[in-house]
Amino acid sequence: MNIDVLLNICKQLCEASLETLSLFGATLLIGLPLGLILALGRMSKFAPLQYIIRAYLLVMRGTPLMLQLIFFWFVGLGAMGFSRMQTAMIAFGLNYAAYFCEIYRGGIESIPVGQREAASVLGFTKTQTFFKIILPQVIKKVLPPMGNEFMTLVKDTSLAKIIGVIEITRVAERLQTQLVSIIPIVIAGVFYLIMNAVVSKCFNVAEKKLSYYR
Repeated sequence: MNIDVLLNICKQLCEASLETLSLFGATLLIGLPLGLILALGRMSKFAPLQYIIRAYLLVMRGTPLMLQLIFFWFVGLGAMGFSRMQTAMIAFGLNYAAYFCEIYRGGIESIPVGQREAASVLGFTKTQTFFKIILPQVIKKVLPPMGNEFMTLVKDTSLAKIIGVIEITRVAERLQTQLVSIIPIVIAGVFYLIMNAVVSKCFNVAEKKLSYYR
């Protein structure tokens, strides 16, 4: 395989990586805030809300993401006029929100109750206590598991090919068939490795920046 062919493979995978990164970013934009909202609802004392959220978490975490993508495309959003990428973004966002929810909940519940009581004595409202005292500590505690989920998300974006999204894996498989070579798949693996190396580095830096919460 000559250098021109390798450069062409890299060029096409670079173009496909933009779709992968778009899906990655959109999933976080949907999943991170929704996960926090779900976590707060999950800890609510309002029983009906708890049951609804628990059912949602069970469905989203208890069924394969691939099946959820197929369902959303062929039964739900695809039939409503959403594009393949938009459908993938929504499906990924809703799925990952369930995992982020449990990470947030674990972080929030790990904060001693005494801190809330002390904040109340000092005159903080519940909202001020949460955003100024609890949430900064929660962010520090949830960074390691969040890092794992982010790295898993990078790899899971390859599942979007099941509904026809032109991302890295789909392009690599097409090139493999055309060239009858495993090289495109190997290069695609390098792309995922690089992306996850960047994610890992970002979380390492973030953990060091927030080390003063220890």
